[in-house]
Amino acid sequence: MGYVQEARDNHVKKKVEEALRSKMKQKALKECDQYASKYAQCAVGRTLSVVWQCRKQAKELNDCLHQYTNDAVLEEMKREYMLQQDGKGSAGEV
Repeated sequence: MGYVQEARDNHVKKKVEEALRSKMKQKALKECDQYASKYAQCAVGRTLSVVWQCRKQAKELNDCLHQYTNDAVLEEMKREYMLQQDGKGSAGEV
């Protein structure tokens, strides 16, 4: 029953999950801005050659983004959201 209970505890509505994903992506882009800038500078004036000429910058950017956009981060955000909602509910009941 541990898995089922954990799934219930971390369940949020689809709209909330989409908002949390959006927030997660925004934070990732902000945190990885320096890598995005390096990739953009490399890509200037290139078309197809960007694939092999900017491979290093693309990998750095993807590695950075993955730190901030993965399932573990999303689950933590859901947990925090649920705790905030529980706090609001119990404050209203008192």
